[in-house]
Amino acid sequence: MSTHDHFRELIEAYAIGSLDATERAELAAHLAAGCDDCVKALEEARWLVSQLAYLAPNAEPSDMLKGRLLQTVRAEAAAVGQIQQERVRPSGIPWWLWAGVAALLIFSVYSAWNEQQLRSAVANLQQQAEAQRAERQKLEQELLAAKTQAHEAMIWSDPKSKKIMLQPKDPKMPQLEAMWHPELGLCVRGWKVPNPGEKRMLQLWLISKKSGKPMPSMTFWPDSKGTFSAMVENPPDTMSDTQALAITEEPMGGSPQPTSAPMWVGGVS
Repeated sequence: MSTHDHFRELIEAYAIGSLDATERAELAAHLAAGCDDCVKALEEARWLVSQLAYLAPNAEPSDMLKGRLLQTVRAEAAAVGQIQQERVRPSGIPWWLWAGVAALLIFSVYSAWNEQQLRSAVANLQQQAEAQRAERQKLEQELLAAKTQAHEAMIWSDPKSKKIMLQPKDPKMPQLEAMWHPELGLCVRGWKVPNPGEKRMLQLWLISKKSGKPMPSMTFWPDSKGTFSAMVENPPDTMSDTQALAITEEPMGGSPQPTSAPMWVGGVS
């Protein structure tokens, strides 16, 4: 475990004031050194502790605990009385001291139990916060996917869009199609497309009319059924400056220049 991870484990205990003096001093020095992650974690922990005002049990001992304490004190008093009757030496420990020790022991046990309950409540709040963050991320992803699908639908349905067919180099491969809108962008889709090799993906290239050089564009890969739909919102060149579209198979992450021969090619004009 790294030193940083060690301090992160002390954050919750620091927030509820249950660290000993040495650990508290070490963590305070670490925070003063300017660790942004730990400072942020401490702020979250303090916020969680503040929410426990509505969750933490009453610190006053229950009636059962009070009864056990009184019963213990009475039993100790009776035992001390019996010892005195047997003429114990005057230097024996006073009965009231025994009673105080018993009360302190019971209070310590109760405090430890109460701290454990508090820690459990903090952990529960953290789990709830994490679940909410995960749910928010899921909703954001679903919203983005819905917006992308709506954008693609506009490109495919708008009369201003130009349809481009991409012919396969291998006759056994399926034909792909693209739709290019001068304002909304470019979409490419296909069906029954074989998956690229291991750690490989497909990459779209725009072939310039002026230089004849391929300009790298988006990367994508088909799903388990061989279907894909990819969109370029802002193509690097206008349609009139592009003579063809090409798709190659490239390493994961794409390439600045093609590393293999085009698998599909389609003329733009």
